[in-house]
Amino acid sequence: MHMFRKTALMMAAILALASCSLPRGAALSSEILRQQETDTPTIDVIPVGRENVSRLAKWPATGWHGHYHWLEASRGPSAPLIRAGDKIDLVIWDSQQNSLLTNPSSKTVTMNGLVVSPSGAVFVPYLEDVVVRGMTPSNARRKIQDALSPIVPDAQVQLTLSAGQSNSVDLVSGVARPGTYPLPGRNYTILSLIAQGGGISENLRNPIVRLIRGSQTFEIRADTLFSTASKNAALRGNDKVLVQEDDRYFTALGATGSEKLFYFEKESITALEALSIIGGLSDSRADPKGVLILREYAASAVRNDDRGPNLPQVVFTIDLTTADGLFAARAFQINPRDTVLATESPITVVQTIFSLFGSALGLANRI
Repeated sequence: MHMFRKTALMMAAILALASCSLPRGAALSSEILRQQETDTPTIDVIPVGRENVSRLAKWPATGWHGHYHWLEASRGPSAPLIRAGDKIDLVIWDSQQNSLLTNPSSKTVTMNGLVVSPSGAVFVPYLEDVVVRGMTPSNARRKIQDALSPIVPDAQVQLTLSAGQSNSVDLVSGVARPGTYPLPGRNYTILSLIAQGGGISENLRNPIVRLIRGSQTFEIRADTLFSTASKNAALRGNDKVLVQEDDRYFTALGATGSEKLFYFEKESITALEALSIIGGLSDSRADPKGVLILREYAASAVRNDDRGPNLPQVVFTIDLTTADGLFAARAFQINPRDTVLATESPITVVQTIFSLFGSALGLANRI
């Protein structure tokens, strides 16, 4: 009887300890969602199913602006246009004996490094300022030659254009040879620039190509740019191109195959794809009814209708034991900085208690 009382007391102590706290690798779903049942909940709990997954997809984006924005390719005449800051080299031939431009020992005069002024003009002797901005080199050559004909009737003009900053682009990062590259024509494309820069660095993970044009920024995944001809946009002077890693990520916690930060491998990832990326759920620990997606919205996104959450902090719940939950998980989009949390199965807690009972009984028997 004395031995029985000791064993009973030990079991009661273990039960009391189990009811307070058991060592676990993840929280129970009921523990996290219990807060919504209070008078003043601070989280919005949304069960995800096929009936609401398309509506949830229209809620404001979190973690980034929501999609990549790129410009479509367009083509025009290939000849470059002269812009302010470009340099022009002129060679003028004149066969006249008493030429105003050449000396008796030479039939040519060379004028190198004529800078196109902000007003778009270059200075030519006897003509003063000649506006050439916005013209192709061949049209500018013809204009200068025609302007010289009243003074030098037999003059022949050769014009060579060297691009200035306004006719160049900057390849800033993510390639073997970054630098400033002149535009050889109006149809010089972004893929040509990347190729001229030595290609995208092989050590970049999931590279994103960004184009800065004036006050606008465009971006596209490198694999999409490489595979879609219509995305190979022509560049303009002063464009800046950067190739950088895709820094969007989500985190995985709880009873999952791996607990860490995961970077996006493509433009969009569904909840089911995210579970695959993180190694799935732990067979012995996870509660397939309690897959939670934790997300935080900006205060401006909070609404009292179907177009947004009721509170900034939202927990989306997915039940993977039903067909409805599985199909919803295939469509529900994970946003950057989301947390995918696999909660602990209640059965695991029961098994832990039984294990403690077994250990206690074994100890009692040894005593």
